[in-house]
Amino acid sequence: MNKNILIVYAHPEPASLNGALKDAMREHLLAQGHQVEVSDLYAMGWKAAVDAADFPRRDAAARLRVPKDSHAAFAAGALTDDVRAEQDKLLRADALILQFPLWWYSMPAILKGWFDRVYSYGFGYGVGEHSETHWGDRYGEGTLAGKRALVSVTAGGWEPHYSPRGINGPIDDLLFPINHGVLHYPGFEVLPPFVAYRTDRVDAERFEQTRAALLRRLDGLWSDAPIAFRAQNGGDYELPSLELKPGRESGGAHGFGMHVAAAAAVG
Repeated sequence: MNKNILIVYAHPEPASLNGALKDAMREHLLAQGHQVEVSDLYAMGWKAAVDAADFPRRDAAARLRVPKDSHAAFAAGALTDDVRAEQDKLLRADALILQFPLWWYSMPAILKGWFDRVYSYGFGYGVGEHSETHWGDRYGEGTLAGKRALVSVTAGGWEPHYSPRGINGPIDDLLFPINHGVLHYPGFEVLPPFVAYRTDRVDAERFEQTRAALLRRLDGLWSDAPIAFRAQNGGDYELPSLELKPGRESGGAHGFGMHVAAAAAVG
């Protein structure tokens, strides 16, 4: 069955490895009959910083309160055109793919700014009933539930640098804030990330190997098992404290691993 895929791409150089991987993914998915949209953030001149200009109907004399003003603008259909266009892309998409380089242990600022602005209150967060028995529709529920997401990231360091004993820290821990906090939060089923290491110097042979490995991952976009992040309202957490219940620590007694069920823990 043909699907709709949104690729959000964040690299300033079109001739970069990231650019080549983005193009390869688009061509591969189109060849399979899927519909593909690409948000090339640098080419779009994406405005990354949230400010009062994002809420044009707000009272300019009042103090800016981003959650409150975001909520009002979303509810009134008064978000800026660029934000509304990206929200529409997300709603159309069956899957979201992020393609970016790992810069200072995270995503480039322009991509973070895409999430800051596109995930407005009422769209990305602040969704659903908030009570002592149901703390909102998030972490497995929410606006984007039922869709899949894949992070494809390049890293300059060697793979052992990002191993459980590596000096940079485990790659799954570094990407946890993105996979769990940015993607799983509004409902995505998040696939294990694709990571290309030692990307500062990639010759033709290594590029073909990397490209082929990434395209194999695309072929499993709907068949591969997602990371088994626990659903907030699935019974694993105490409400309203949202602490993991005793005896549920399948991925370790502390840290991010607690929030991944044992059946499909990644690492």
